[in-house]
Amino acid sequence: MKEKKKAPIKKNKKIEDLSLNTVSTEDHFLTTNQGLRINDNQNSLKAGVRGPTLLEDFILREKITHFDHERIPERIVHARGAGAHGVFQLYKPLKAYTKAKFLNDTTIQTPVFVRFSTVAGSRGSTDLARDVRGFAVKFYTEEGNFDLVGNNIPVFFIQDAIKFPDLIHAVKPEPHNEIPQAASAHDTFWDFISLMPESMHMIMWVMSDRAIPRSFRMMEGFGIHTFRLINEQGKSVFVKFHFKPLLGVHSVAWDEAQKISGKNSDFHRQDLFDAIESGIFPEWEFGIQIIPEEDEHKFDFDLLDPTKIVPEELVPVTPIGKLTLNRNPDNFFAETEQIAFHPGHLVSGIDFTNDPLLQGRLFSYTDTQLSRLGSPNFHEIPINRPIAPSHNNQRDAKMRQTINKGRVAYDPNSLSFGCPFQAKIKEGGFASYTEKIDGRKIRERSPSFLDHFSQATLFYKSQSEPEQNHIINALSFELGKVTVESIKIRTLGLLNQVDKTLAEKVAKALGLKVPTKPETLMNHSFGADADPKKFQSQKGKKTIEKSEALSMANTLKHSIKTRRIAIITTDGCDEKSIEAMKKALTEGDAVVKIVAPTLGKIKGKNGTFIDVDESFLTFSSVLFDALYFPSGAKAVKTLLDHMEPLNALDEAYRHCKPIAFDEDALELWNASYSSKDLPKKTAPKELAAIGLILNGSPKEFIKAIAKHRFWTREKKPV
Repeated sequence: MKEKKKAPIKKNKKIEDLSLNTVSTEDHFLTTNQGLRINDNQNSLKAGVRGPTLLEDFILREKITHFDHERIPERIVHARGAGAHGVFQLYKPLKAYTKAKFLNDTTIQTPVFVRFSTVAGSRGSTDLARDVRGFAVKFYTEEGNFDLVGNNIPVFFIQDAIKFPDLIHAVKPEPHNEIPQAASAHDTFWDFISLMPESMHMIMWVMSDRAIPRSFRMMEGFGIHTFRLINEQGKSVFVKFHFKPLLGVHSVAWDEAQKISGKNSDFHRQDLFDAIESGIFPEWEFGIQIIPEEDEHKFDFDLLDPTKIVPEELVPVTPIGKLTLNRNPDNFFAETEQIAFHPGHLVSGIDFTNDPLLQGRLFSYTDTQLSRLGSPNFHEIPINRPIAPSHNNQRDAKMRQTINKGRVAYDPNSLSFGCPFQAKIKEGGFASYTEKIDGRKIRERSPSFLDHFSQATLFYKSQSEPEQNHIINALSFELGKVTVESIKIRTLGLLNQVDKTLAEKVAKALGLKVPTKPETLMNHSFGADADPKKFQSQKGKKTIEKSEALSMANTLKHSIKTRRIAIITTDGCDEKSIEAMKKALTEGDAVVKIVAPTLGKIKGKNGTFIDVDESFLTFSSVLFDALYFPSGAKAVKTLLDHMEPLNALDEAYRHCKPIAFDEDALELWNASYSSKDLPKKTAPKELAAIGLILNGSPKEFIKAIAKHRFWTREKKPV
């Protein structure tokens, strides 16, 4: 009997009515959780367009409260992290700018704990996702804890905190299938971005190599927002905070990042842990950009706009001290996982500005710690406990550890003789900066925030040619994963306003054309009643055409500290050449591993036995910074019979890494596919210029490793 065909299931827009727990968002006005229709879901309520965000903004508080409590117990963002203890040492007192004691006493070392992290992925995701990296520093000062909660990118996607839940919901795995994890290459993220032109500067950074660092130790840190420093006289200056790594700023290739994720998803965490355990401590210079209060409006961008940088050509970064990480946590959960950062943890001499993203963070961080750590007593967890004594009349709540004596739990009081007393300003009492505020209560963006493209263009134009190619490839890859064509076209319209050539190359890779006119996005970027003419995105005047500080091509390239070098060999190798190379590399604090077909020992041609660190089964070129093939005719012949050495050679060549050969190991180079990319009569000097050392010179190899990568070996985008 022929089986009866089942009728196709028809989608019914009313199907949601069958369940009280299912809600449709189709054909409805946006409302609060109480059913109140929302007129503007794009801007928090402020005192004037450049004023502070108001506590009475119940829409902002409801939205962020819901967002902060969506996940337990891991962090909603920055869930996957690694951390370490260390110290901060000041170079020179900053009395002219701030009264903060730890920025005025060069005789003390301020203890710190630093937590690095990815943003979008869960705790179980990979270290090598294309993503922003968190760079959060807790200074345990004598006046209390100061938290500088930043990233490795100096700007952010959005200008107002009310959009943060939307941004994270868009970049997180899509809710219907929980895919993809720790990745922005999907429809919902680019749908959101294509409707938010203010994100374009951040997109340039995230699509650049900054989003796939070689190591936590080789990336910059930024406070993102503009803060204030206040001196003893009550005079204020604006300040931007920077951390610059003494190893330079370096990245990996995108193909390499994907392979590392498969080989060792803990690559960054292990790298940080191993460097500290070996005694080669990660170091950064802590620097500041100072902007006098009278210069607040002299730039062609707004200092309060978190999607903008202050170019170093306009305001140089002044190094003020060194941050050194010198001790790994004793227990990951107790320290790295339970540490609680908050941009509202300040000391006297440092204060906020009215940056609307910062203002929202001041509410959000305490709220999310209450959800994640379960109690307002999270400050009593050892890793969060200040070294400055804590005295107040707060009591009780879950997990209280302090045992308070007496019956007074209020202020003012006489039963405890008024204790604890309020501190006068001259006694270190914190007093907010007395900024004049005069404005209407309004949900509106300042017109000075409307230039969404100038700094995106500045960043792109400041990159070297290989770095620009990487941005083109990254955008082509990300948008190539998007399934909805209209989203791609909208994004191309935005990219065209950043740089026409960039947009054209990405469009070509996608098989599309750049739209002649970008889509009008005002209803998405501002309130429903916003006047599109008043809030039209614009491109401002260029103060500078390029900034050298924005390109990693101009970073430090003088050190091979902690770089991982694989010496690939086997029985019959030349012990002397291996010993000479290993000695030179380890004297430069590099990490050297002997790689052979099997573990155990190999026997050199002179009868010396050498310990093997890794076999071909566990070795991968993507976990190393450079490769060396020593001499030894028998060893070279054996290696030619294995596919692993040649695969590693070709892969390292593709990833633009330094590769060195002793002269009689050149058979391996000649047998590789990569050798066919170059003319046969290429001079040794020309090869050395692209990171291929054919004479086995330790000095030349070390020089090449310090340069990190030779990106000119890459194929250019189509």
